[in-house]
Amino acid sequence: MKPVHYADYLQLDKILGAQQLESELHQQPAHDEMLFIIIHQAYELWFKQIMYEVESVNAIMQQPSLNDNSPELQTVVHRLQRSVSILKLLVQQIDVMETMTPMDFLDFRDMLRPASGFQSWQFKALEARLGLQFDQRHGQEYYISQLRPEQIALIKQVESEQPLISLLNQWLERMPFLDEAANWFDQYSNVYRSSLTEKESANWDGFIAMFGVGETAVENPARQLSARASRAALFIMLYRGYPILQLPFQLLNVLLEIDEQLSTWRYRHMNMVHRIIGTRVGTGGSTGKEYLKGAVDKHYIFREIAQLTSFLVERRRLPVLDPQTERRLGFGA
Repeated sequence: MKPVHYADYLQLDKILGAQQLESELHQQPAHDEMLFIIIHQAYELWFKQIMYEVESVNAIMQQPSLNDNSPELQTVVHRLQRSVSILKLLVQQIDVMETMTPMDFLDFRDMLRPASGFQSWQFKALEARLGLQFDQRHGQEYYISQLRPEQIALIKQVESEQPLISLLNQWLERMPFLDEAANWFDQYSNVYRSSLTEKESANWDGFIAMFGVGETAVENPARQLSARASRAALFIMLYRGYPILQLPFQLLNVLLEIDEQLSTWRYRHMNMVHRIIGTRVGTGGSTGKEYLKGAVDKHYIFREIAQLTSFLVERRRLPVLDPQTERRLGFGA
């Protein structure tokens, strides 16, 4: 076997030689431009790793049958948890970026035009891979306007494939306990409605819309989770204490963590931009802080899972499941 050298394996010549300072090319060296480049290169490397994890998860979830107590589901949860850890690291990198003062940035900012983080095609592809739809995007007019044709083609290819949120919907719809414990939802609907205060009465309308209560209920095509999938997710959240539902609950929870970390990253990024350039237009022509604020408010991919918390009741009020379902949920014979 041929010996492998550390520097060759990591291709360090390419990586460490990939920092070309525009300020030096203009013969106006700006010390903090090196930091600016390395942080953004690190971001792109981590985006690549998260995409690699999500693509592998989607491949597993695309299987027509997935054992909810199998190593495969454990792999899905593990790889998504790794993605959350990476996203936390991306948030922490902003602390390093903020050691650069506004005047430090102005030393080289105008030399970067029209380059912008808005041109990160990897991040847009990652959002699409997770399930952010075009009509859910803030600033659709900017979305791909500054990308190269080959980058646009890559993003369009990702958008044409089934995203994680859609695969999650299919997986939830297959959950057998919805049919085996047929009476639990009718019982739970009554319990939930009786738990609402007068000020919470509007929650019942939301309950009907999400779970398709009543014979006249119509499936909302704008929703990414069907009524049946939403009921399955609710069942998992309510009865997560049973062993067989532990992994499914962890899957739902880690998806909420992904949204939370993406939102935290956008929020920190927005505040950093405001701190460094104020209300000025971004180098790529976007509205800077205002664009980022719109993305913070709108770009929640798994919001329908988060909405389920509005429809929970105390454990002591949960309907008792039939003995056969309880045995299966507890690995009983």
